[in-house]
Amino acid sequence: MALLTPSLTRPTSLWRGVALTLFGAALITIGAKVQIPFWPVPMTLHTLAVFFLAAALGPRLGFAAMAAYLAAGAVGLPVFSGSPARGIGLAYMAGPTGGYLIGYLLSPLVIGRLAEGNGPMRLALAMLSGLAVVYAFGLAWLALFVPASGLITAGFAPFILGDLIKIALAVALITGLGRLKGRAA
Repeated sequence: MALLTPSLTRPTSLWRGVALTLFGAALITIGAKVQIPFWPVPMTLHTLAVFFLAAALGPRLGFAAMAAYLAAGAVGLPVFSGSPARGIGLAYMAGPTGGYLIGYLLSPLVIGRLAEGNGPMRLALAMLSGLAVVYAFGLAWLALFVPASGLITAGFAPFILGDLIKIALAVALITGLGRLKGRAA
């Protein structure tokens, strides 16, 4: 369902791919910085941005956008949610949220591949699979910081409702853009 993926065989398409990657990293940064009051914890739009880009750009450019975002954060740019107040650079990445960041890096590969084809249900299932990757890596890493008895309470329960809402929004955005693209063609 990659709406924006260029054919990277032409030189102009290579530059378009670079531009989309950098735009994607910027969109992820904005998503990480936007906080919406939500229960039980404030919600950012990070997941929405990553999952939207994975479906819109496809697995390679979605992965590249997330990798560019992580590279910017690794060198100390305050791109992460809560940074610079909660730390920057590799110190932030090695903290309790490091596993989630790894999961976000890998999720575009899963989402982008599984979302190929049509249909909002297929897209939703692809994004749920990507979310499972995020939580698998996130909770495994978080276990280094939180006792096992509190792992679900600290790293899953407060976030799952917001993540499911963001998946629904991402599916709606991609589906709507796909319809607009179909009409324009």
